[in-house]
Amino acid sequence: MTESTREVIAAGAPWPERYTYGPALRVGNTIYISGTTGTDDAGNITAPGDIVEQTRQIFRKFERLLNAAGGSCADIVQTTDYITTTERYKETAAVRREFLRGAQPTATGVIVAGLLRQHALIEINAVAVLRG
Repeated sequence: MTESTREVIAAGAPWPERYTYGPALRVGNTIYISGTTGTDDAGNITAPGDIVEQTRQIFRKFERLLNAAGGSCADIVQTTDYITTTERYKETAAVRREFLRGAQPTATGVIVAGLLRQHALIEINAVAVLRG
């Protein structure tokens, strides 16, 4: 794949057909992952009120997208977290460690008043660079 080639990575998600974006976009060896909430394949929040389980679901979706591109969460180099509460934010760090396996990407956390998905407590986007 050349640096100028763009490939949408959906990994089974319906969003490219329903909306004007893909869950992830590959340009060369770089994967840009759209803001992702803790939803199931139908778009329902998987754990209303539980930021830890929502974070875990986000990283499961990241893993699925990155696997489809030939990578894994260990390839993530940058994340931005949009969170609605600071009280339980530290608990999401354990989930990050579980999926990032020591990758230690750069990270930004932003406190927001709310997210587009009702009952979503956290939304994360990411950038990954595939090795090799």
